[in-house]
Amino acid sequence: MGFSILCIIPFVLLIISSVTSEQSILQNGYSFFPDELSLKAYKYLYEHWNEIGHAYGITVLVTVVGTVASLAMTSMLAYPMSRSDLPLKNFWAFLVFFTLLFNGGLVPTYLIYTQFFHIKNTLWALIIPGLLMNGFNVLLVRTYFMTSVPPALLEAASIDGAGEIKIFYRIVLPLSVPIMATIGLFEAILYWNDWFNGMTYVNNPKWFSIQNIMNRIMEDIQFLSNNSNLSSSANQSMTELPSTSVRMAIAVIGVLPILIAYPFFQKYFIKGITIGAVK
Repeated sequence: MGFSILCIIPFVLLIISSVTSEQSILQNGYSFFPDELSLKAYKYLYEHWNEIGHAYGITVLVTVVGTVASLAMTSMLAYPMSRSDLPLKNFWAFLVFFTLLFNGGLVPTYLIYTQFFHIKNTLWALIIPGLLMNGFNVLLVRTYFMTSVPPALLEAASIDGAGEIKIFYRIVLPLSVPIMATIGLFEAILYWNDWFNGMTYVNNPKWFSIQNIMNRIMEDIQFLSNNSNLSSSANQSMTELPSTSVRMAIAVIGVLPILIAYPFFQKYFIKGITIGAVK
């Protein structure tokens, strides 16, 4: 109970700071009991809601499509690797493990995705690079299949005439809800928080995710606040921007959907990560 409270305290401070006036933060720092409350940060974000709302839609779409595609690819690769009768089983496992140790580097990866697959400034640029499938998740799901799906059940289904595809969809997946929910939560968080792919492969505002929009807003505020070439009246207006509290409000908007979704996955999370990690 005490540990849970300690985990909640930073989020409480984050929310309080987002509704604290800029002047109060500058004078007294962050506090659970601020001297002055203000909604200027959220008002500023509301004024930019057209682009923020569009970015939210892009992020939700990318998170849903990416998570579903990632779960499908991960499970379909992990299932044959979990079967003892798979030819060259150790070789395929080594190839997956090898991806955890080495990668091609940023420049070759960028050239492959932009010049061969041509995903720059497309929705796929936010889904495919580095996030669509993870070797660690494949090995985790494979271990779960090996330890939690009885081989006798698969043999019985095969004797009854079920093919591998039917066995996978009708038997293996229904028995693997905990690990699927766990990996799904991992992937959803990665997609939701991803800003690197947007920064690297996207320069069209049409495809900006919420993380990229929020980062852009913070950079704009910082630039306007520090620009010494502005006129005195404009400069005074810019210095009144709630830059610090806006950062807190941005963090609240970014993390809130994950906090709402997490309790629905919690009952599967511990079971899935524990059983799936058994070696």
